[in-house]
Amino acid sequence: MPNSRNWLPTRGAQGEHSRQAHADLPAGTYEREMSKEGFFGPAAFLYHRRPPTGWTSFEGPLRPRAFDLNGLDAKDASPWASAKVLSNAHVEIRFWALNGAMPALARNADGDQLLFVHAGAGDLFCDFGRITYEAGDYLYLPRGTMWRLAPSAATRVLMIEATGSHFTLPDKGLLGPHAIFDPAVLDTPVMDDAFSAHQAETGDFRVEIKKRGQVSVATYPYNPLDAVGWHGELAPARLNVRHIRPVMSHRYHVPPSVHTTFLADRFVVCTFTPRPFETDPGAIKIPFFHNNDDYDEVLFYHAGDFFSRDNIKAGMMTFHPSGFTHGPHPKALKNMLTQPKPATDEYAVMIDTRDPLDVSESAAAVENTAYVDSWKSPES
Repeated sequence: MPNSRNWLPTRGAQGEHSRQAHADLPAGTYEREMSKEGFFGPAAFLYHRRPPTGWTSFEGPLRPRAFDLNGLDAKDASPWASAKVLSNAHVEIRFWALNGAMPALARNADGDQLLFVHAGAGDLFCDFGRITYEAGDYLYLPRGTMWRLAPSAATRVLMIEATGSHFTLPDKGLLGPHAIFDPAVLDTPVMDDAFSAHQAETGDFRVEIKKRGQVSVATYPYNPLDAVGWHGELAPARLNVRHIRPVMSHRYHVPPSVHTTFLADRFVVCTFTPRPFETDPGAIKIPFFHNNDDYDEVLFYHAGDFFSRDNIKAGMMTFHPSGFTHGPHPKALKNMLTQPKPATDEYAVMIDTRDPLDVSESAAAVENTAYVDSWKSPES
């Protein structure tokens, strides 16, 4: 989220330090980045003799937290009955388990919606037609879209709502508009035979409309998904993580903001996909320690080997509130300058929010309270 603020023009250097961020660290040191506006503002790089997260204990609400969302397995026919995990005034994050077709349709009047399909397959029917879905799909639903899922396999969904806002694409700058993913890979709904068959269903149809967190129900004596055509510049869309081509540098560990997939007014959604490790011998090859002062950071682990985290499996979510330094777990530090594999093997969704997030009772019920201890210094 670049900006044009007139920052104080301080600049200097003291003691042992690298001339290049994230590379050529003084021997035996660990780099910590302290920056403004995530990774877009002015920054300082400090070099420590010990890992900056080498605490022996951590008390208070700033502790890093982890939730095993696999435990939120109640089958909810309605997305609005699913478990809320984290939220603030600008974003709502839920985890939804669905085994059969939704008996009612849904419409979100509070904001744009992203459905990230963690597991499952099936069809999404909406005003605009039909989109098939599978694991790894982002399904973008503009605010006001009427829709329902009809799974062909048990489905698990991470739902991200841009409350009072919209999802847009990041400015790709010098990379050009076709970098990371070409907009041509965005699939929109089709009005095909399967959609026509869905339209032919008879009976009463309920539409559950969410506004200001409350659900109203409109009942129709016919299927309200009865449009026969559409055109324009606004429609639901599908993007699969395998179509994302991550930015990387063989000589420099790029910040996570480079992996931004969607923007909203007060948060961003990033996607981590497999990429080659840095090959320059002086470049660090793990996420760098950094102060987390402007954003709450949320990571949902979709699939693969999460190389910078310990005891994390697919379906888990970590939450690092703003205000403390964080970075790789101790087990990852041994691979800071050399990696045993040529590339990463992980898929994860990151949500960074400018405003503090509240943890729901549902999330607290599936929390791994030992997560904070996994950061302890090996010496403790």
